[in-house]
Amino acid sequence: MILQSLAGLPAFLVYFCTGLIAIVAYLFVYTRITAHNEFQLIRDNEPAAAIALGLSLLGFVAPLVSAIAHSANVLDCLIWATIALIVQIIVFFLVRVPVPKLSERIAAGELAPAIWLGLSSLAAGLLNAASMIY
Repeated sequence: MILQSLAGLPAFLVYFCTGLIAIVAYLFVYTRITAHNEFQLIRDNEPAAAIALGLSLLGFVAPLVSAIAHSANVLDCLIWATIALIVQIIVFFLVRVPVPKLSERIAAGELAPAIWLGLSSLAAGLLNAASMIY
């Protein structure tokens, strides 16, 4: 019984590692796109940066989970992960339209712009995840 359960371990490890790599790639790209340095702000104990980045990460992980669950293979999963990353970048640029100087305001510790960005990212990610169920 245990051996039968562990038969799926190789596939689990492949998709789990693929997910981790996708997350690292997302954080690398996303933090280069934004005008503020999220990790430095987080190290400096700036909650606004942690909120914005954390929620955007959830906005990316939601469709990544859907891609892992519904993809035909690892390449298919990576293609949809890339699409999820692109959606999050588009969201970042769109939410800046009604909130001028978004990055500067997050870097200054303003919570409202951070929450706006984070929740917009999460909403787009959830919509993205649901759209991947085809």
